Amino acid sequence: MKRREFLNFSLGATAAAALSSRAMGETGLKEIRIGTQKGGFFPAVRQRHTLEDAFKPLGIDIKWIDFQFGPPLLEAINVGSVDFGYVGDSPPIFAQAAGARIRYVAAVKQEGNTQAIVVPKDSPIKTLADLKGKRIAFGKGSSAHNLLVAALEKAGLAWSDITPAPLAPADATAAFVKGSVDAWSIWDPYLALAELKENARVIAFDKDIHKPNAFYIASSDFVAKYPDLVARLNQVFASEGMWADQHHEEVARAQAEATGVDIEAIRRFVDRSNYRVVPIDDDVIKSQQAVADRFARLGLIPKPVKVSEIVWKWTPGS
Repeated sequence: MKRREFLNFSLGATAAAALSSRAMGETGLKEIRIGTQKGGFFPAVRQRHTLEDAFKPLGIDIKWIDFQFGPPLLEAINVGSVDFGYVGDSPPIFAQAAGARIRYVAAVKQEGNTQAIVVPKDSPIKTLADLKGKRIAFGKGSSAHNLLVAALEKAGLAWSDITPAPLAPADATAAFVKGSVDAWSIWDPYLALAELKENARVIAFDKDIHKPNAFYIASSDFVAKYPDLVARLNQVFASEGMWADQHHEEVARAQAEATGVDIEAIRRFVDRSNYRVVPIDDDVIKSQQAVADRFARLGLIPKPVKVSEIVWKWTPGS
């Protein structure tokens, strides 16, 4: 993004925030609880106190809550212990199918480089078709779940052609290192760690299979009560996303300090990421609906869902 565009966006965000502050008046809200996952640019945002500074004039504190991956984060939003969070494409589908009280409020259009299916370096598995009959680890209900399903579909394989091994990232890491799974569908920074520490070999990235997106999700109750606050959250994260795209080293160092993950793995992750936060448009909805339909066809969710029914439309600067 050019400097003039950045300045225009920042000035627009400032004006919108000022207008929003006048329009909101006294909300009575004292705290916003933000759910994040291991990775991303959130440690840098926390270090910079940008979100805290944006909400301090309203008398609202920010509380950060970390999760290992998306499904438990969305469950926390559903039960009311988190207000706003960031997840991949699959968790909202499973949550919506289960009747969770959530809303899509913004998107990050991924480039497809930060999630992949990997195998041990000496594995005989060379192509997606070679996954037939293999035991494959993935996070149930995660974006890696969708990647695996879509990859099998592309290879002409059925879900029944593999032995699914639904494992949380920490357990999947151990299984992969011990050789108790043949392949692993996983996202960064676990992907980068597997590449650098275990010499894992990628057989397919997200971009080789489909067009992935990630999402900012809020509680439906929170959106209904505080739409101006949701817009302000989106605006701040959008501004921080533009900053992060120009400051990879700062993002990497903040994440390494916060998580203890090897800095070289983090740099690899950050350098192949983008953080641009955008409104959810028709293309994003269409792509996300394809994810939902894929899971419905396989009976992996209890009922079909219509993604557009839980999308909250954000207009930056409004």
